[in-house]
Amino acid sequence: MRPETPRPLSRRALLAAGALAPLLAPALAASPARAAGDARDAEGALIRRPIPKSGETLPAMGIGTSRRYEVEPTPDKVAPLEAAVRRFVELGGSVIDTAPSYGTAEDVLGRIFAKGDLREKVFLASKVSASGAEGGRAEIQRSFERMGVDVIDLIAVHNLIDTGTNLATLRDLKARKKIRYVGVTVWRDGQFDGLEPVLRTEPLDFVQVNYAVDNRAAAERVLPLAADKGVAVMVNVPFGRDRLFKAVQGKPVPDFARAFGCETWPQFFLKYVLGHPAVTCPIPGMAKVSYVEDNCAAARGRLPDAAERRQMEAFIDAL
Repeated sequence: MRPETPRPLSRRALLAAGALAPLLAPALAASPARAAGDARDAEGALIRRPIPKSGETLPAMGIGTSRRYEVEPTPDKVAPLEAAVRRFVELGGSVIDTAPSYGTAEDVLGRIFAKGDLREKVFLASKVSASGAEGGRAEIQRSFERMGVDVIDLIAVHNLIDTGTNLATLRDLKARKKIRYVGVTVWRDGQFDGLEPVLRTEPLDFVQVNYAVDNRAAAERVLPLAADKGVAVMVNVPFGRDRLFKAVQGKPVPDFARAFGCETWPQFFLKYVLGHPAVTCPIPGMAKVSYVEDNCAAARGRLPDAAERRQMEAFIDAL
């Protein structure tokens, strides 16, 4: 089951209080110091990173649909979310992550994809969390139906639920070209003991893991192993479910962060995550156009180098 945790202070509250500096659309000029594997198609384009197993590249910023896309799938509720997705695609984004357990999120995406050509521009990721082969297949089939799609780019075993059985089902779907990639997900450090043997023994394309500037265990245990095994990494809860926004309430972005293009706290948190070369893309929730524009700015320009990342850690740890 997807966890429900309190949200002490949201980005919205910080923006309203004026704690976040105004977004500057262009990132600062890129320096030679860039994380390995980055690619830029043009001036100001989003950083792209490869899926190691295929070489296909993805923009290094995605949308997570947990909570924020769990709305009644009516035109008035879907409209602002559709606007956010459209702006995301306009800015060069493509990765959208969802799950059957995220309430109505798949239904909402289905409404959005039903209009125009958005689906063909999106790298769509979902999950399976049912137990047993029959239950897993039925849940996956419902995802196809709810989103109105014929192919899902990635389906991952959610929270390592019945991992062996569900991976077998996913590999069959991949062989039949109903999905393109296979993965597993976790959302908390306590799951790493179960995740590590799966990463070592299963031929995975993706892993999704929790990682943030104040929650760095994945950098010790998961990210190096994923890099060694050639597994792409999506990062969930890069804001610590708004924990980080609470920590920086009323504080300005430190001056040293300007050197690598950080003008807002979301950019600070996301550039830290992207500064790790094993990370393919973080998937923060983005339910508003303003959030899309702010977050996507973190995937432009240069990223913090190792020394700057340590400085970021020390700054947050001292709060």
